[in-house]
Amino acid sequence: MERGTFILVLTLAVAAHVAPAERKCRLIGLWRNEQDSLMEISALRDNGDFQGKYLTRVTLSGGCAHISPLKGIQQQPGEGGWPTFAFTVRWDKFSNATTAFAGQCFVDSGGKETLTTMWLLREAVGSLKEDWKATRVGRNVFIRKRTTKGKILPSLSPSCEDVSSPTP
Repeated sequence: MERGTFILVLTLAVAAHVAPAERKCRLIGLWRNEQDSLMEISALRDNGDFQGKYLTRVTLSGGCAHISPLKGIQQQPGEGGWPTFAFTVRWDKFSNATTAFAGQCFVDSGGKETLTTMWLLREAVGSLKEDWKATRVGRNVFIRKRTTKGKILPSLSPSCEDVSSPTP
């Protein structure tokens, strides 16, 4: 019985030592934030460049949001670290604004992946006098949304063409 206990303790010690190295955060995939916006990162190159699409559930105009392109870069993590990253979203077809995000990916002891970000949104204004109100700042936390493989975001996007005049 002592030999079995020793083997169990040794196995648990080795597993505890290996687990952090296996808890790597990968940006590729579908992510959802606290506002129910969706981000799909579909390509991550060896040099850290990545691209994807973003579907916001929050718009400046209150109108229908379209899927918008995102481009970014991931800092390659050091030994035992989790990556930092930055990306921009050009709000395509529905807003004259751009948002820059910067953040870091974390993995908890249960394997849950989280992206914490800060963002700056720059909205176009008509004059230098209005510049003071053109930039907003905020924070988003994204959680990985488990899905089947493949590009998911287009299938989750509402059709703006089907939307009639908004009801009060």
